[in-house]
Amino acid sequence: MNFYRNKKIIYRNLGKIDYKEAWDYQEKLFQEVIDVKLENRNLPNDQQKETSNYLLFCEHPHVYTLGKSGSEKNLLLDDEGLKQKNATFYKINRGGDITYHGPGQLVGYPVIDLDNFFTDIHEYLRNLEESIIRVLKDYGIVAGRIKGLTGVWLDHIEKRNPRKICAIGVKTSRWVTMHGFAFNVNSNLDYFNNIIPCGISDKAVTSLAKELKRPIEMEEVAYKVKEKLVEVFEFEVVGEISNARL
Repeated sequence: MNFYRNKKIIYRNLGKIDYKEAWDYQEKLFQEVIDVKLENRNLPNDQQKETSNYLLFCEHPHVYTLGKSGSEKNLLLDDEGLKQKNATFYKINRGGDITYHGPGQLVGYPVIDLDNFFTDIHEYLRNLEESIIRVLKDYGIVAGRIKGLTGVWLDHIEKRNPRKICAIGVKTSRWVTMHGFAFNVNSNLDYFNNIIPCGISDKAVTSLAKELKRPIEMEEVAYKVKEKLVEVFEFEVVGEISNARL
């Protein structure tokens, strides 16, 4: 573990960006943090370098992504169907099954060294969920968790019509994280009809706009999500950049 526990986080809002471009950027930052950790292993405590933490927000064009534990059978489109939907498809290196990203969805990619905070993946996932739950509470929406299902859900208690509003899938190596969460704000939910979301066939998806019956400003939601992540993780935001260029 690093001698210095750095709780500062560099925030970058990448705006609307191609999925592969954002993925490559994550991989670059992810590897840079790991390289520092590997270098620190050979240094005495008083010579170790701080590892950086990043929080990336963005929106993607229509894209379906399949995690390592997922099945391609949960994508209900062939190549021609993807073309007709103006969507792309990637097999990626996060956990979880298939999900959709697209305009009107706030995607968050924390690339952080958990050695700076706590070394517990379950706590990390629960903290991501808690941040979104608190945002939804600000909008007067009661949300929570369903046992055994990662993500944030509405009607999670009575389960008469449970519906997911935020999906989560991450990758970690040497306690460094990448990938993250996808929060449906003004998403076109029709695109979820082309997959079995997260491999779960008996539950629906929803969006903030659908629940509130009005569109929501993405900048407003991004500000609130960042605020709640800072609150839950006790981040100190530095180097804040909006519409950052890679």
